[in-house]
Amino acid sequence: MYVVADDVKDARRSRRRQITPQSEIHIQTKMSQPRILILRAPGTNCDVETAFAFEQAGGKAESLHLNRLLESPQLAAAYQILCIPGGFSFGDDVAAGRIFANQIRHHLADVMQEFCAAGKLVLGICNGFQVLVKSGLLDTDDASGPTASLSWNDSGRYLARWVQVKADNEKCVFLAGCENLFLPIAHAEGKFVAREEAAFQKLEQAGQLVLRYCPQENNTDDYNPNGSLGDVAGMCDQTGRVFGLMPHPERFIDPTQHPQWTRLPKQDEGAGLQLFRNAVRYFS
Repeated sequence: MYVVADDVKDARRSRRRQITPQSEIHIQTKMSQPRILILRAPGTNCDVETAFAFEQAGGKAESLHLNRLLESPQLAAAYQILCIPGGFSFGDDVAAGRIFANQIRHHLADVMQEFCAAGKLVLGICNGFQVLVKSGLLDTDDASGPTASLSWNDSGRYLARWVQVKADNEKCVFLAGCENLFLPIAHAEGKFVAREEAAFQKLEQAGQLVLRYCPQENNTDDYNPNGSLGDVAGMCDQTGRVFGLMPHPERFIDPTQHPQWTRLPKQDEGAGLQLFRNAVRYFS
């Protein structure tokens, strides 16, 4: 079972478990069970299964409401991995992930900068990816503002289906050992867009566009579900330790979650579990 540190008692207990920056660095190389902070907000609805996925990968996941972190930003220091899961944070009001992202950009920027500078990991899934892009945590901002974002699907509607994605695992910690993955998507605003061609090329050349939609075997039609520029399904920051993606790896950690599992050769696990295992092993 994962821990929900939501009430005052749990928050106080979390504060007592704080560690210093020096001990954080030591833990990254020595600890056998990293702690994962699942940061949720009103409308988040994938926190439970995301925590379960990290637990299955060998980590210790704890769910914390965004308001608790705003009240006590020092709580973040006790964790090695931070994950913003999928859902519809704040009802996707204004734009998907925008309000959550503004809370980070305007109230938690220093905390997140320290978290990343300590060599820790950050993952954003679906709505979490939208939050990471719009908060600037994926190194998409320049002097003129954001250079990339996630917009409405070309279809103009919500889509829920499975897609094939191809990973470039040279840079991103989460994608180590991954090549082609079959994962589900569920979003209305997942189209990756860039401010202009030069901005896209800069991200491309920096090696940040690490996950792309690709054709399935014997089916090359409609493989890009939302019209993303360059078929982009996910990207990382310049260090490879902050990663956001539109597909839901936490929804395919067991082979029976595959839509055709009864027709396929027996598998030990779902393809999505590897991303969570990579994150946990990074600190082992």
